[in-house]
Amino acid sequence: MTSYTSSLLRLLDERGYIHQLTDAHGLDKLANEAVVPGYIGFDATAPSLHVGSLVQIMMLRRLQQTGHKPIVVMGGGTTKVGDPSGKDESRKMLTSEGIQANIASIRTVFERLLTFGDGPTDAIMVDNDEWLSQLGYIELLRTVGPHFTINRMLTFDSVKLRLDREQPLTFLEFNYMILQAYDFRELALRHGCRLQMGGSDQWGNIINGIELTRRMEGKEQFGLTTPLLTTADGAKMGKTAAGAVWLNEEQLPAYDFWQYWRNVDDRDVGKFLRLFTDLPLDEIARLESLEGSEINAAKVVLANEVTALCRGADAANAAQATASATFAGGGVGQDLPVLALPAEGMGIIDALVGIGFAASRGEAKRLISGGGARIEGEAVTDENHHIPGGCEHRISSGKKKHGVLRPA
Repeated sequence: MTSYTSSLLRLLDERGYIHQLTDAHGLDKLANEAVVPGYIGFDATAPSLHVGSLVQIMMLRRLQQTGHKPIVVMGGGTTKVGDPSGKDESRKMLTSEGIQANIASIRTVFERLLTFGDGPTDAIMVDNDEWLSQLGYIELLRTVGPHFTINRMLTFDSVKLRLDREQPLTFLEFNYMILQAYDFRELALRHGCRLQMGGSDQWGNIINGIELTRRMEGKEQFGLTTPLLTTADGAKMGKTAAGAVWLNEEQLPAYDFWQYWRNVDDRDVGKFLRLFTDLPLDEIARLESLEGSEINAAKVVLANEVTALCRGADAANAAQATASATFAGGGVGQDLPVLALPAEGMGIIDALVGIGFAASRGEAKRLISGGGARIEGEAVTDENHHIPGGCEHRISSGKKKHGVLRPA
């Protein structure tokens, strides 16, 4: 690890957040001398962010924990354009009303993890539509356009990878990096912002913002990126076979959120405890040193800590109680997904699809043929199996996904 003197960079370094820094010495010195306002941008393409965004949110939390000011930038303007970074196709167009509804929903998670207010280190949330929607096209071309060359824009990964794969990149998306750079300049003027943070795929966009602000305003800015976060088996963080792991309760029940963390790979436990919890590093070292079945205790701690941060302590406690009742006692926990069971009962395929364990009848049949479908813990091998009505049944997909069929 690099030897930093500021509490900000020491904390980020110790917990594994730092991938690249534009000027490590300069930022370290600034963080020792003044409150550093720093921002991360989040586009509002859905009513919730997913676990893949959690490392960025936690970085803003670390910024505040070390006496600096987090600025959450919601991309009300840039969401209308679409970031091509890491994408194979253009983003679906959303209405202004839809974007604003998404922003209101997303804010609830930030309010759990950051302290908002008017103080020098209190977090603020701003919407870049405030300034981007006011820009005239000719004005943008004249004031910002001269600072960008097409030659250089074509070298950035967000553009180059799409072109190398011969996938369409619209002129709309091509402008995204200009708008993000303009954000940094605008935040420097409005809020004294000195630092932009983001994932490693944002490095080019961050550099653009630093250079634009220096050229237009003569201000020295800083950039910091996190490593590309994947699980030990190489999968992208926040994605599962069942879909995205959403941070908001409305998009994913607390029990399913808790289970995601409880079921992480043994090799990821220490890394995730450092990134996604506030536990002391010596306690994390103890937990990640556990071996064999004892590592499961560390996973429960991880699940409880992350769920408590994102959903609240009550949600974490309820999820653990449900897991204990389901796995240890063989009973049925309160937070499991529930499907109404008609009086006449239903077929196993309809039950698997209805409760969300299979996306289609074909997938349900494959689950059954593979031995993964269970009723009361017993494998169901007949795809024509009928589940009788009038009483409650526990239905399972494999050993880790459970639900309840309850009389309507």
